[in-house]
Amino acid sequence: MHGFQLSRLLFWAAILFIVSLALKPWLEDAFVSMQAEPRAVTARGELASEEQSTIEIFREASPSVAYISTTAPLLSPWTRNLTEVRRGTGSGVVWDHDGHIVTNWHVIEEARTARVGLADGRIYNAQFVGASAEHDLAVLRIGASAAGLRPALIGTSKDLQVGQKVLAIGNPFGFDYSLTTGVVSALDRTIASDEAGGEIRGLIQTDAAINPGNSGGPLLDSAGRLIGINTAIFSPSGSFSGIGFAVPVDVVNRVVPQLIAHGEYVRPRIGFYGDDEISRPVLDELGVEGVLVLRVDPQSPAARAGLQGAHVTGAGEIIPGDIVQQVDGKPVTSMTELIDRLEGYEVGDKVVLHVLRNGTQASLEVTLGGSFGQLD
Repeated sequence: MHGFQLSRLLFWAAILFIVSLALKPWLEDAFVSMQAEPRAVTARGELASEEQSTIEIFREASPSVAYISTTAPLLSPWTRNLTEVRRGTGSGVVWDHDGHIVTNWHVIEEARTARVGLADGRIYNAQFVGASAEHDLAVLRIGASAAGLRPALIGTSKDLQVGQKVLAIGNPFGFDYSLTTGVVSALDRTIASDEAGGEIRGLIQTDAAINPGNSGGPLLDSAGRLIGINTAIFSPSGSFSGIGFAVPVDVVNRVVPQLIAHGEYVRPRIGFYGDDEISRPVLDELGVEGVLVLRVDPQSPAARAGLQGAHVTGAGEIIPGDIVQQVDGKPVTSMTELIDRLEGYEVGDKVVLHVLRNGTQASLEVTLGGSFGQLD
């Protein structure tokens, strides 16, 4: 009898052991679930002052940023169907209460239509106003009410320093109102540009992330002021690699009013013709630096100021023209450099040209004129 009861006890013990092994994971999970609770939140404390500043700048500046979408005919070796379109995106800056939106020329260059979205969700069909390909700037206009527009605060770029904090707001890859931060990495950069017909000079370089879709958006300083219009990246892959470029706001603030008024940029000009390739042998022979005046346009500011071009005497002797060596005390050694110097002026400004005439120094005051498309 005792042996039978012992066998039964051993049998049931074995059953219980097997069942317990089978139920052990479930029982453990159930126990853990009963005990598991959300972790206690650790108090964060106040945001750092730099974080608070960045947040405030974004809140204040983002309503001045526009989202631009474009459509253009899709032309390829395989199709000429103009009903097919490709779509593009970019960014823009609300310029004034009249509905002018500043962006890059390359954002809208091939566009058939353009639509502008604002931070509050309103979307408008945009009208083209004007563009300057050489500065990669363009202006659109939307029919928004003045009360519904928040123009960007305008800063200056003439006193920027490498190392200053900057912020970029835009629509990279279509992700609207994205914020990135960085510093001014370098100043007065030059990049190649098909749109500008060669190069764009005097750009701000930054390490704030700029990607496709950021083009035309604002580069801001730590006071939330516009200091540049983001225009390009340097990237073998097509995405951000640490180097971005922006058109300085001082250039923007000089070019945009002319685009609004005239539809294109009126370049300040003196009114003479020079050619570095032709002039170089003459200047080398004379042992001087500067810009040789080959011909003066009649009725131009140069002619009114008395600037003299090359001429031939009755005896057939070629007399070199004036050699412009300085503009307002700043040296120039080529036509390209002289043109760049004039970029800092407006039509109607007076400049003093320091010239070398027949071996004698002279100073001439010139009132800059303007002509569409002129380079000098």
